Amino acid sequence: MALNTENVPDTEHKGLIGLLPSSARPYAMLARFDRPIGWWLLFWPCAWGIALSGGAIERWDLVLWILLGSIAMRGAGCVYNDIVDRDLDKKVERTQSRPLASGVVSLKAAWVWLLILCLVGLVVLLQLNLVAQLVALGSLALVAAYPFMKRITWWPQTWLGMVFSWGALVGWLAIDPQFGWAMMALYVGSVFWVIGFDTIYALQDVEDDAMVGIRSSALRLGKNVRFGVLVFYALALVGWATAIWLVRPDTIALVALGPIALHLFWQVSTLNSADGEDALNKFRSNRFAGVLMFLACLVVGQAG
Repeated sequence: MALNTENVPDTEHKGLIGLLPSSARPYAMLARFDRPIGWWLLFWPCAWGIALSGGAIERWDLVLWILLGSIAMRGAGCVYNDIVDRDLDKKVERTQSRPLASGVVSLKAAWVWLLILCLVGLVVLLQLNLVAQLVALGSLALVAAYPFMKRITWWPQTWLGMVFSWGALVGWLAIDPQFGWAMMALYVGSVFWVIGFDTIYALQDVEDDAMVGIRSSALRLGKNVRFGVLVFYALALVGWATAIWLVRPDTIALVALGPIALHLFWQVSTLNSADGEDALNKFRSNRFAGVLMFLACLVVGQAG
C-alpha cells in the first residue's frame, strides 16, 4: 500500500518529507516529522522553565539540546501512540492513512524506530543534572499510560497536559535543582494551557470519535466547548501569574503576560467549534503563544 501524505488535514512541510527516500518517508510520517507543531508544543514548557529560572541566556546550549530532545521524544510518543491505537486509527477518517494503520510500516519496524528515537532522547538526557534526569524519567509512566486514557475517561486532555507540561519541571530543575512553588505553578498553568489547546484540536474528530467510542473533552463539553476552553486558558494564566509573582513579586512583572493573554482570548473569541479547519488553525497558533510566554519568562527570569 502506498503512503498517503495528502489526505491528512494537519500535515505540514510535505515538500521536505517528499525529499526523503521513499523508504524513509513512512517513518518520518510515523514520528510526525511532517507536523512540527507537536514538538514545539512539547518544547515550549521546557524553555519556559529554563527561562523563568533565569538560565536561558547563560545556558542557551541547553535550550537547543532540549529542542532536540523534544523532537525525538515527541516522535517516540507518536510512534508508541500509533502502536497502541493502530486498530482504532483504522476506523477514524483522519487517522486511517497513518503508516501503521494503513500497513505501510510493520509493527516490528515501528518498535525498532521507537527504540532509535528513545536513544536520541537518552543522549539529551545525559546533558542534564541528576535531579533533572530523574524527574525526566518520571514522565515515562505518564507517557506510557496516555494512549489508554481516551478509552477510560472523558478528559484524556488532562493526562496529555500532565505529559506535555512535564518539561517545565525538567527545564527548571536543569538550571536550579531545587523544588519550589514557582516551578510548580508554572507546571500547573501549562497543564491547563495544554487541556485548552488539545480540546480545540479534538474538535476535528468529534463525529468520528463519537462513532468509535473514543472520549475527549470536546465531546464532553459539547456546545459549551468555547466556554470550557476559556476557563482552561484563564486557569493557565492564573498559574503563570502565580509563578511570575513568586519569582518577582512586582505588579509590573505581570504585565509580561499581557501579549499571551490577548492571544489566548483571540483564540477563544474567534473559535468556530463547527469548523474543523478553523479549530486546526487555532490549535496551531499555540506555537506563537509559546513564543509569547517564553519572552515573558525570559524578561522576568533575567530581571528576577
